Amino acid sequence: MAKIGIFYGSTKGNTERVVTEIQKQLGGDAVAALHNVNSATADDMQPYNYLILACPTWEIGQLQEDWESFVDELADVDFAGKKIAYVGLGDADGYPDTFIDAPGIIHERIKDKGVTVVGWWPTEGYNFEASKSVYDGKFLGLVIDEDNQKDLTAGRIEKWVASIKPEFQ
Repeated sequence: MAKIGIFYGSTKGNTERVVTEIQKQLGGDAVAALHNVNSATADDMQPYNYLILACPTWEIGQLQEDWESFVDELADVDFAGKKIAYVGLGDADGYPDTFIDAPGIIHERIKDKGVTVVGWWPTEGYNFEASKSVYDGKFLGLVIDEDNQKDLTAGRIEKWVASIKPEFQ
């Protein structure tokens, strides 16, 4: 079984493309297994000590629709001792006041359940006003803006994956 579980929701395919590239750079499906939250359960998360939770922010700071249905499942997961990395996608120009809110919404649900967050990401290089995913001046995890900075996506994924690999050993 893969040792990293990547749980994602994707409506237009951007998040799925990003997590597929992350999976590839982590070593493929033997190392990291993809789980679309539209068909996942809390039981699917339980075997993994390492999780990547990927969610785009929709509209004005909302969870992607599949995550909206799945987020309540997190109450049934024993996160004690698990390392979690977040991936968020959003549109900084269109929604600068709620940019990448979705990972922050998910994190609020599980932050007191014994998780260790890895993969923090700098806020520099993004033009936004506010985000629920910023803690102590950093994003909870990788931030991708496919709408305005698509040319930076590949480099950001590569740098972020290199930063989390040692954490997921």
